Amino acid sequence: MGATRTPRDRWIEEGLRALAAGGPDAVRVEVLAKRLGVTKGGFYGSFADRDALLEAMLDAWERESIDEVIDRVEREGGDPRTKIQRAGVLTFSSDRLLPIDLAIRDWARRDEAVAARLRRVDNRRMALLRQMIGTFCSDADEVEARSLLAFCVAIGEHFLAADHGDRTRAQVLARATDLLFDRLPQEFAPDPD
Repeated sequence: MGATRTPRDRWIEEGLRALAAGGPDAVRVEVLAKRLGVTKGGFYGSFADRDALLEAMLDAWERESIDEVIDRVEREGGDPRTKIQRAGVLTFSSDRLLPIDLAIRDWARRDEAVAARLRRVDNRRMALLRQMIGTFCSDADEVEARSLLAFCVAIGEHFLAADHGDRTRAQVLARATDLLFDRLPQEFAPDPD
């Protein structure tokens, strides 16, 4: 009876963990094999080489961070503001996708192919923002500006080390979201009861 081969998805998942923790240089076949508790020979049953693994990792990230997020947002429904917020939370607030996304952004600074992939993903994200914001804002320039600002807040707030006086980061982000999505601050919103 032959040895059971490590599934391709496990190599990809372990590669994404390594990428999130240490960037693309941390994605090394021998290290991944050790973490998986297998020999590196099994790797070549699933991938031609390390570059094929990196490509499969980018495919998985793109599918999970765009297709699966959009599918879930549509499935769970809600008004456009709720959908935008849910997409942001799923993508930029999770312990899973956020570190991978940030690692890919850093990697894209040094690799043109990764930069092209990131541009495609970001363009799809911006298209979703434009579509949703366009439902409550009719000025095309303002839709574009709000979309850009919302995206910059979602990504940039993870790099910001500033304090906010007597306000928490969560309070400031909530108010920024209210402003971007043209809604009353939560404390002034009508009671749903």
